[in-house]
Amino acid sequence: MNKQFKSVLKRFRSITTYCLVAGFSLVAVQVGFAQRISPSAAFGQTTNKVNFAPDEFAGVLHQAGRQIAQVAAKTGPTVVHIESERKSSNSITEETGSGVLVSDPRIQGVFVVTNRHVVADAALSDISILLSDARVINPYEKIEDPASDLAVLRVKDPGISPAQWGDSDNLDIGHFVLAMGSPFGLNQSVTLGIISAKGRRSLDLPGSSVINQDFLQTDAAINPGNSGGPLIDLNGRVVGINTAIASQGGGNEGIGFSIPSNLVQFVAIQLLEHGRVRRGYLGVELDEQFDLDTAKRFSLDRLFGARVTRVLDATPAASAGLQRDDVIISFDGVDIEDENDLINRVSLTPVNKEVRMIVVRNGRKIALSVNLAERERLQSSLPTKQIAPDKPSLFKNSSLVTHQLTPELSQQLGLESTQTGLIVMQVPDSSDENGLQLYDIIEEVGRTKVQTPEEFSRRLTQIGNDSAIVKVSRVIQGKTVSRLVILNQ
Repeated sequence: MNKQFKSVLKRFRSITTYCLVAGFSLVAVQVGFAQRISPSAAFGQTTNKVNFAPDEFAGVLHQAGRQIAQVAAKTGPTVVHIESERKSSNSITEETGSGVLVSDPRIQGVFVVTNRHVVADAALSDISILLSDARVINPYEKIEDPASDLAVLRVKDPGISPAQWGDSDNLDIGHFVLAMGSPFGLNQSVTLGIISAKGRRSLDLPGSSVINQDFLQTDAAINPGNSGGPLIDLNGRVVGINTAIASQGGGNEGIGFSIPSNLVQFVAIQLLEHGRVRRGYLGVELDEQFDLDTAKRFSLDRLFGARVTRVLDATPAASAGLQRDDVIISFDGVDIEDENDLINRVSLTPVNKEVRMIVVRNGRKIALSVNLAERERLQSSLPTKQIAPDKPSLFKNSSLVTHQLTPELSQQLGLESTQTGLIVMQVPDSSDENGLQLYDIIEEVGRTKVQTPEEFSRRLTQIGNDSAIVKVSRVIQGKTVSRLVILNQ
């Protein structure tokens, strides 16, 4: 951003600040200028006067408008309109969207970045890319990533200087941005707005497997057809890829979402270098219902972090010593907001990188180190027995039958949805008050928490005695109490 534009923008913001004072009407603005007084003085406030003549005010706006126009003109040639067709045996589905021509020093040539849902299931010959100079080209390669709803289209060099990447981490709420693309098929459209929020997650996006959600929210008008187009800062750099809107009627209502450019770059380079995104994998299940009341039970003074409800065997989490009910509050030096934040950060961490985590365990902070594995390869190699079973399981004592507790079963039993453990389905003698009872929830065996039949059986084997101490939750006269019972194997 040149010094002249910074000066103009500073004066423009000064004027805008006064014009946006709550309740300040256009009449008050006119009075302020007519009498050469500041808007605050029109309210009877005593502040320093800021005097702008009407012609000076118009001049500042005109200069700011020209600078924004220059930014749009600089980036406009890199923005493309995309049309694709998905053909089936008895139908053809047409999709339109946008994209942007970019490059990277690690990759030879230029490529188009867009949303996956714009080109999903379309053959290369059925994907048309309309350039700003009206030329139409086809990609010679398409690489998709469902987990981020991004796709890369490799094209022959069209002789257009690619757009430059910006650093989305340096964006602040309130920064001006331009949304560019082809809303409703109207290519080369530009809208102006600000960054309204950052870190938006849990959005209902096209494709049920979208896991990387860390969106920028903007009030720059985004409509159907803008998907895949760039979000531009005032230096003309790509800081996001427009991907979704929050709307009841399908049109712009001032709430649009863009994938941050740093995430886009990571995904794009992984796709081009490896043909897939090599995502980090920790190997835990997290509490999706983690709320303030639960956080306080785990010695947190506010709601943040991600609570571990299960640690899978033979995973980086198990090797690092993570335990059930650990609350991960920091990952690789970054505070964790919630479980979705952790999932996003883990999946975008390079494979085999050693990462420092801070967890809260029994009210104390503990530092752990973990070497992440690759999500796809490790998950495919895990035995199917590590998937939560949906059938009761028998143990050494063939008369004992348990079933893993689920949120749905917890509701039927009148328990909290966050309750974990094993339901006692059948016992040798339910009349023994010192033994297991029907509907008991087994939480621990020998002071070790268990929540699956496999963990229960393995822990009993480790103890190896004829009897084991088992901690259970039991409802007595409408109240849930904890009991220790002896299990004879």
